[in-house]
Amino acid sequence: MKKVLFFLAIVFLSACSQESGQKELILNDLEYFETQGFNVLVYNNPFTGGFNDEKTAGLELIHHGVRTSTGGGIRLSNTPEQWDLVPQMKNRVVNKEAKTIEVTLSYPDYNFDARMVVAAKGKGVEISIHLDKPVPAALEKAAGFNLEFLPSQYWGKTYLMDGRVSLIPRYAVGNTVTRPNSEKPKQYKGYVTYDDRGTDRFVDPLPLETGRTIVLASDSPERMVKITSEETDLSLYDGRILAQNGWFVVRSMLPAGKTGKVLTWTLEGNTIDNWTREPNIGFSQVGYIPSQQKVSVIELDKKDKPLAKASVYKVDEGGKATEVFSGKVESWGDYYKYHYAKFDFSAVNTPGVYYIKYGNLQTNHFLIADNVYNKITDATSDIWIPIHMNHMFVNEGYRVWHGEPFKEGYLQAPPNTDHFDLHGQGPTTDTKYKGLEHIPGLNIGGFFDAGDFDIETGANIGVVQNFVQTWEYFKPLRDQTFVSQEQRYVDLHRPDGAPDILQFIEHGTLQLVAQAEILGHMAQTLSNSVLDNYHHLGDAASITDGRIYDPSLGPYEVSRDGKRSGVKDDMWAFTSRNPGLDLRAATMFAAASRALEGYNDDLSARALTQSKKLLKEATELLAKQPARGGRSGSGGGDMTTNLQLYITTGEQQYIDKFLELLWPALDRNVSSTILTALHAIPHQDAAFKEKLRPYMLKYKEFIEGLDNDNPYGVPIGMGNWAGSGGIVNFGTTICFANKHFPDIIDAGHAFKATNWLFGCHPYHNYSFVATVGATRPKAVFYGNNRADFSFIPGNVAPGLLFRQPDHFENYDDWPFLWGQNEGTIGGNTAYLIFGSAFKNIIISE
Repeated sequence: MKKVLFFLAIVFLSACSQESGQKELILNDLEYFETQGFNVLVYNNPFTGGFNDEKTAGLELIHHGVRTSTGGGIRLSNTPEQWDLVPQMKNRVVNKEAKTIEVTLSYPDYNFDARMVVAAKGKGVEISIHLDKPVPAALEKAAGFNLEFLPSQYWGKTYLMDGRVSLIPRYAVGNTVTRPNSEKPKQYKGYVTYDDRGTDRFVDPLPLETGRTIVLASDSPERMVKITSEETDLSLYDGRILAQNGWFVVRSMLPAGKTGKVLTWTLEGNTIDNWTREPNIGFSQVGYIPSQQKVSVIELDKKDKPLAKASVYKVDEGGKATEVFSGKVESWGDYYKYHYAKFDFSAVNTPGVYYIKYGNLQTNHFLIADNVYNKITDATSDIWIPIHMNHMFVNEGYRVWHGEPFKEGYLQAPPNTDHFDLHGQGPTTDTKYKGLEHIPGLNIGGFFDAGDFDIETGANIGVVQNFVQTWEYFKPLRDQTFVSQEQRYVDLHRPDGAPDILQFIEHGTLQLVAQAEILGHMAQTLSNSVLDNYHHLGDAASITDGRIYDPSLGPYEVSRDGKRSGVKDDMWAFTSRNPGLDLRAATMFAAASRALEGYNDDLSARALTQSKKLLKEATELLAKQPARGGRSGSGGGDMTTNLQLYITTGEQQYIDKFLELLWPALDRNVSSTILTALHAIPHQDAAFKEKLRPYMLKYKEFIEGLDNDNPYGVPIGMGNWAGSGGIVNFGTTICFANKHFPDIIDAGHAFKATNWLFGCHPYHNYSFVATVGATRPKAVFYGNNRADFSFIPGNVAPGLLFRQPDHFENYDDWPFLWGQNEGTIGGNTAYLIFGSAFKNIIISE
């Protein structure tokens, strides 16, 4: 007992000493509470409602540069899961004079509103909940105030609850109870939420501890947070008990039958005296070729004064490091939360191993060599892409990535069905199949969309087009993958005599042609009917039982022939017709037909037939739709379709339509249209290219303007999905623009895209491409193996996620935020094009 008391005394003395110099929080001009090292955001980022709880909204804490807490608000569960209901923000009022932010949160389904008032109070904030009407009877013992804490920043640390000391668990271990589903408020939208292999009871985690005062990370000054509640208990829950993406939750229940101020917390975040964020030295983890410009972008705390100089050291064969260059650090200026400076070391061009030293900071090693970019796409094409081939058994050495998924195929989604992944089946099926009827023949080809196991038709259309462009422009003959459609088997690192890229084109086309032929048009998606299956982590082949669902059988009964069962686990085809999607498919089929000619002539012919059919039908359907923005219902969506059909068939009608649509599109937006125009140059005369020249000059202005917009000179995305895709497209456009207009567009601009992708970006300097980078590529991604805190080689992360009003982030210790860590089949195949085009311009120089 004496040892415990002594330990507690040390903890509290340490906490007090760290708090001694802490300054009071102020309500700043960006409308959040701030002191050096600690920010409190109050619904600067509201819940979007798309996927409900994305762990990026509500009351949030940014603690010594890291967003460590999120989701603060009224919630209806102890440990909310992703699809649980979230409150709508009805209004947000900032009172600078009173130093308060007030937000009204609403659950319309329950006619329930609550006002959350956050006020600066000394070194922390006071959070109070006000009710004009009592908690509805249906939400008693359900509605509470929650604040969630990032597990990777807290596990292994201690916490105190009313002075009782405990360790925060590294892995989810705790007690639960089960309760009848009838006791749980309605949380989900969608047709089916739980499969019938479960029970009529739900699991409810029990609190790890309960009391009135909690100190989290009491042994870690950078993460220590103290919460006190005078009127109601605080309970600490581990959200990972229910879901691997759950966070630690501190929660107080709202009292029944009361109005007015019903709950008050006082929250303080410890700050370290004189703390400034460590500089982030951005550079390319892949390295540099000798001739390219080499600029490190250094990200600094605004209270940190830039040093005058930085140095480059070369490591010799014996491991000895010698300074070979010292140069000026030039201030660029402020960009959102931080200050930026640049260190140009282009003068260093001798091949070798190097690192940068800035003050006392030393980066990891990087290379300068002629071959540093030679293999930047190999992991993506050899590993990530084949692992995402659906309807195939995928093997790598001693490891099975997944068995053959969905042998049973797909059922027709019933009419008037909403889906938890933002799809919907309209009032009819738009096919000859009835709701829940088995659709034969769709269980072939296609690629998993991302960290889940569905086939998003739009994404797969873009993927095949990406493969075709890669093949037609660069003819990669790389063969490192065995693919057998007959055996439905893929084996990595095993050549089979055929270019992998052609096999990928074939695999994607097989699925999409099957949709067009069997359904008569393109499906929206082939996806899970059951939410429990949708968030499945593990072998895709184990999501379903591989047998066709037969409603005449009992819940677990299997037919005598073993091909049918009474388990409702079959995937669904959402088939409401979208003529815009059909147009995109027509584009892709036209291109795939060319690429497959001579490799799979039958599939080539089928693709061309479907291209013409879908173009005709979709154009007619769109013409009947009302005009939008002063343009006809057909819009400009078939511009690339007509270009691809012209390239395939040579028929004049298609190029005439393409040209009719191209020039107005360029006038509206050069940067988003110019790449399509560049693809047309090899198929047009010299006059066409000259007519493009003024638009290329406008594009040059756009590129140069980016250098003034941000210190990295690339188009940085600010949405709920981070911006690597836009930067990849930017790099690809520069490569093709330089190829056709080298007198206008300098190839050097393309290195801005590779620098960003490989480590020269905000927040940290890790490469965004898994396993690509000499020393420090990102190691944790949102893939279907995310629960292992691992990665699939070649995955390209979405990258820097922007949180309003001024915070960029990319977690490398927490994979579950898909907007910054999930690789997609569309994004990764776009990277394949960019990497190929980038290597091509290096060879050409």
